[in-house]
Amino acid sequence: MPISTNQRAFGQGKYGLELDNVKCGWVSEVDGGHAVADVVVEKMGSDHLQKKHIGNVKYEEISFKCGTGMSKALYEWIDTGFNQTFNQPGRGRQNGAILFADYDYKELSRLNFFFAILTELGMPALDAASKDAAKMTIKFKPEYTRRVIGQGAKITGGMFPIDAKKQKLWLPSNFRLRIDGLEEPCSRVNKIEALTIKQKVTENAVGEMRDYEQEPTSVEVPNLVITTAESHAGPLYRWHEDFVINGNCGEENERGGTLEYLAADRKTVLFTLTFKNLGIFKLAPDKMEAGAEGIRRVKAEMYCEDIRFSYSPAAVFG
Repeated sequence: MPISTNQRAFGQGKYGLELDNVKCGWVSEVDGGHAVADVVVEKMGSDHLQKKHIGNVKYEEISFKCGTGMSKALYEWIDTGFNQTFNQPGRGRQNGAILFADYDYKELSRLNFFFAILTELGMPALDAASKDAAKMTIKFKPEYTRRVIGQGAKITGGMFPIDAKKQKLWLPSNFRLRIDGLEEPCSRVNKIEALTIKQKVTENAVGEMRDYEQEPTSVEVPNLVITTAESHAGPLYRWHEDFVINGNCGEENERGGTLEYLAADRKTVLFTLTFKNLGIFKLAPDKMEAGAEGIRRVKAEMYCEDIRFSYSPAAVFG
C-alpha cells in the first residue's frame, strides 16, 4: 500500500499531532511507531538449515519534539500521563495520529496510534546565556499503530493550530527556580541540567491476541542539578553539611520547590515543574583555573522523589 497519494518522490515537510480527533499542533523530529516482529530461529534439522519464522508483532515507541503554542489536549495528557493509579487504570491513555503533510500543508499520510501510554517527558537544559528556542521531548508507547493514506486535504487554518508567536515564546534562558529556604542561591542560578521523567511499560501477552496489551509500572524521577554563583551559595553549603555530613537526612529535612519556564517578558509563566522531597547529595565548585576570568560557581545535585508538570493558558494555542 502506498503511504501517500503523491506518485512522485517528495521531501520532508510538516508533522502534526492529533489526539482523540483534536488537532494539537505542529511538532518536529518525529520518529518511531513502526510495526516490527522478532525473528525466531528453530533448531537445526537433518537438512542442516535453520528454519526461521516471526513471533508476535510489536510497535516501536513514538517520539517527537514540541514547544509552546500547542493545544490544551497535549498538555493535559502530559499533566496526567505519569499519574496513573490502580483505581484509574485507563487514565493517561490516548488514541491519536501523527500527520505527515507537504510544505503546502496537504496531508500525505497519517500514522494512527491506539491506547498510547507516555513513557518519557524530557524538559530541555536551561542556560541563562542561551538564545536558542526551547523544546520538550515526548515519547509514548502505543499498543498498535496503522499507517493509512492521506486524503490530500489541507490541515491548516481553523482545523489546525498555527501560532508562530507562541511557538517562539519559550527560550532556555528564561526560567525561575525556587527551593524552600534557598531563595538566595536560587536567584543566582545560571544553568539547570535537562530533566527527563521516564515511565516503564510492561507487556501483557494474551494467547488469542496478536498485539500485546501494555500496562504502566514504575516512574523514574531524575535528579535536579543546578549551577549557581559561589558568592551566594552559603545556604547550599549549610544544607549540604547538615544533610550529608551530619546525617540529618530524614524526610523532615528534605525540601520542596518549583521550576518555572518563563516567556520572553520573564514574567509570564508557561510551564511549571513542582518538586517534592528534594535532598542534596553533592555540592562541588567548578574546575579551578589560575588566572581565569569567569565567575566562580558551584554545582549542586539533589535527588527528587516526585515531579509534577503543569501548564498555563499562555502556553496554549488560541
